[in-house]
Amino acid sequence: MHEVVVIGGGVTGIQASLDLANHGIIVHLVECQPSIGGHMSQLDKTFPTNDCSMCILSPKMVDVIRHPNIRVYTLSEIERVDGSEGDFRVIIRKNPRYIHEDQCNGCGDCIQVCPVEVYNEFDAGVGTRRAIYKPNQQSVPDLVVKDPVHCVECGLCYDACLLDAVKKKDEPAFFEVHADSIIIATGYSVFDPGVKKQLRYLEFPDVITTLELERMMNASGPTGGQIRRFSDGKKPKRVVFIQCVGSRDMSINRPWCSCVCCMASIKNAILIKEKSPDTDVTICYMDIRAYGKGYEEFLERAEAAGIQFLRGIPGEVSGDKGNMSLIVEDSETGELKDLKPELVVLAVGISPSLQAGEIAEKLGISRDTSGFFKSLDEKTGIVETSRPGIYIAGTAVAPKDIPDCVAVAGAAAMRSFIRSIRD
Repeated sequence: MHEVVVIGGGVTGIQASLDLANHGIIVHLVECQPSIGGHMSQLDKTFPTNDCSMCILSPKMVDVIRHPNIRVYTLSEIERVDGSEGDFRVIIRKNPRYIHEDQCNGCGDCIQVCPVEVYNEFDAGVGTRRAIYKPNQQSVPDLVVKDPVHCVECGLCYDACLLDAVKKKDEPAFFEVHADSIIIATGYSVFDPGVKKQLRYLEFPDVITTLELERMMNASGPTGGQIRRFSDGKKPKRVVFIQCVGSRDMSINRPWCSCVCCMASIKNAILIKEKSPDTDVTICYMDIRAYGKGYEEFLERAEAAGIQFLRGIPGEVSGDKGNMSLIVEDSETGELKDLKPELVVLAVGISPSLQAGEIAEKLGISRDTSGFFKSLDEKTGIVETSRPGIYIAGTAVAPKDIPDCVAVAGAAAMRSFIRSIRD
């Protein structure tokens, strides 16, 4: 039986796994987080159709966990890779969940009694979670995970679990897999806007990122879909998006376009207008890159909805926490404008995955100067790497939107499939 290891359980890894499994290949899907789904599971809607993100992704997540040809390893990472094309020996390290996975039914009784509240990574810090938790209500697998760093061992979760599924101690487990090929779909991380001190991120509470806005706008998010200012909990009357934060910026050695920021901001601006038509929304941009199918029409829809597009990037967010000011030059007219936003949204760029360097070293493949994995040939071998039998897909290669990630996932899966059956 032919086997393939897929590293990364976002939409790219999920699609690649399903494509391979449906062709009779045994797939080992390795995900470092407690649940598969990746960044797409954090989004509210997708552009340009404004379809519910999880309505698209959830069926695929369920298909993965139920597919007889797919083995899912969550909270896991690649420990070591030996061998060569056609006969890779992959050691998978499964980190402790502190849960008996065969006993837990995901009921959440243990979560209800936990007294500890900490930063919620899935909600980008907009909400909190407990020391024992599920990342979201549609987590796959439907299991809780205990955070040993913040757990105070009060013992309440042990008493609350009628199935005795919560462990007091746990150790890593190691699995050895022999694979014909490996697909890297490790996704991306978002740019930290704190690097741009002049934008006052984390200094002014009403300067937030696009990901934080996504979680705020999501009906299942911490605010129930309501857009609120962190400073006073009120609905903002004036919202300004600042584009290209961490993209196309040579001053911080980030010359690349992050591909999705323009359309994501347009999408969120439209949703703000739909929820609150009286809100004044302005997008400050360098260039609007509406390059995909239906994207230009989506831009026209935003303009028709009354969203203002101002060609110019503010130099800084000034004023004070309760009275922000943005001085920006309209490069089309030369006019200086002083915007008075009540909420500033930073369109943060896409960065290589935080694990990219470590994975590249373990697998013996190259990265380009930007930190993304390097393709063997950018024209004819976009999914191939310098090491035969190891393929790359999605935003592990470069910034891409969801349709492009799915398309490249299929390409990597087919290259891997052909590699598997070739002999």
